[in-house]
Amino acid sequence: MAIYVTSDLHGLAPEKLTALLDKAGFGEDDWLYILGDVIDRTGDGGVAMLLWLMEQPNVQLLRGNHEEMLLSCAFVFEEITEDSVEALNPDKMDLLNQYIANGGDVTLKHLHQLKKRDPERIADILDYLWDTELYEAVEAGGQTFLLVHAGIEGFTPGRKLSQYPPEAFLWPRPDVEDAYFPNVITVFGHTPTIFYDYAAKGRIYHAPHWIDIDVGVQGGCPPALLRLDDLAEFYL
Repeated sequence: MAIYVTSDLHGLAPEKLTALLDKAGFGEDDWLYILGDVIDRTGDGGVAMLLWLMEQPNVQLLRGNHEEMLLSCAFVFEEITEDSVEALNPDKMDLLNQYIANGGDVTLKHLHQLKKRDPERIADILDYLWDTELYEAVEAGGQTFLLVHAGIEGFTPGRKLSQYPPEAFLWPRPDVEDAYFPNVITVFGHTPTIFYDYAAKGRIYHAPHWIDIDVGVQGGCPPALLRLDDLAEFYL
């Protein structure tokens, strides 16, 4: 079994991801981790990708900040009643405005279209997202990897991962020299690799202690896939 990772697909059509998996020779005995942010900004906002993911036995989505923002706005899918209208306080409206400002409008649009066709699927999608993990530790090729959406904000040696608040894994942008656990390679997305090196635009970026796999799909770059067993890179 080989372990693959990708991240920040942001509305990518499932067909493009499956084409990339086929190119890498991904099989039914392999495992794929997607390190968050499959939704928002482009295409149908990732709705088709979420529906596809929910049917895959060997693909696991970790939560990104965009999934977290969508979940914080789950109230928009509630039945409109007098109580629900009264519950629309300024804090909720701020969350909704922030989500829309970060590209959530296209996802909300397509989720509402889906709700009209199949209301139960919205609940299924939200339940699926609520069940996503914030991080995962895996072994591949004799190496330990920590998979997370964005790094670890406020990292302190000796502090257990369970002791960090959720936002610590969803929003940071690590510096090149940042290191986390010894003998562990941290793999994350969230920050487009061009942020670290313009020459890395559209490519996976390797720092001394971590690997960034957000190649900038939202900006038009083809998706990338990293096989952890041998660090082979695949591009569509």
